[in-house]
Amino acid sequence: MEGCRADSLPLDDLLAGARPVVLKGLVKHWGLVQAGLRSDEEAMTYLRSFYNGKTVGTTFGDVGIGGRMFYNADFTQLNAVHRRARLDEVLSAIREHMTDEQPPTYYIASTPIDACLPGFRRENDVAFAPQGVQPLASIWIGNRTIASCHYDAPYNLACCAVGTRRITMFPPEQIFNLYPGPLDPTPGGQAISVVDFGNPDFERYPRFRAALEAAEVAELEPGDALFIPSMWWHHVQALSPFNVLVNYWWSVTPAFIPTPMNALYHALWALRDRPEREKQAWRAVFEYYVFGPAEQAGAHLPEAARGLLGPMDDTKARQIRAMLLNLLNR
Repeated sequence: MEGCRADSLPLDDLLAGARPVVLKGLVKHWGLVQAGLRSDEEAMTYLRSFYNGKTVGTTFGDVGIGGRMFYNADFTQLNAVHRRARLDEVLSAIREHMTDEQPPTYYIASTPIDACLPGFRRENDVAFAPQGVQPLASIWIGNRTIASCHYDAPYNLACCAVGTRRITMFPPEQIFNLYPGPLDPTPGGQAISVVDFGNPDFERYPRFRAALEAAEVAELEPGDALFIPSMWWHHVQALSPFNVLVNYWWSVTPAFIPTPMNALYHALWALRDRPEREKQAWRAVFEYYVFGPAEQAGAHLPEAARGLLGPMDDTKARQIRAMLLNLLNR
């Protein structure tokens, strides 16, 4: 696992390397990190000092799930419930069970910081703005929780503020060895690996051995940050009775380019169940128009004739969106 000490965010180097990197002590100066190093109680008090009273999305699980937000036996329902709750009440519930050997699960996930903790980022933030990036800053609060292995499309800087975390990562091509679960429902919005990392069943999931050979593991202490490249799978285990993580998501593509998940759903519908010869023919078409060099399909045409084959911009994006809506609504 590559790592380095950093007083500032080496964003260009991280993006160019396209591999996970631990940035030791990047956010150790944060007010929340320093409060947590003194005590969990002081960290909770610090968070409450910014709280504006708005409810936040919270996952509640009973003792039996062991902090692992997952499925029932036949993968048709989730094993925990999600509802809105007051952040201060969740903190009190976590504190009440901090000494339990097997506490209930409490998990506030991916909550925009500015919406519920105004002012927090004045003392707890990473300087993205000088590098021309405006990320989405979110906070994750819970006890000993496990976010099963999944991927995210944006780049991710995960900052360990309170407690310790173990994050196990896999490059995108390991999807074939990670046994993804249903696309819907999901515990957190993305498909997750159905392998229990704490007790893997290699008879049922034999290819997981190959995934483990490609794994990279980061052990994060308070103040450490981890860069997770786009589309890398990551399994996040919070190891302390109380844990807080702040993360930043951002994309390097323009806002007019939508999430590729839309294309995946459309491809499942339009391509997956066609005869194999047709699928292979369409594979070639996509390689030519999409997965090959961006300029390939229009290079032999006069610029004025390239139309949608030319560089994408906001105008072309609107044209494609309008065309697809028209086609899909017929």
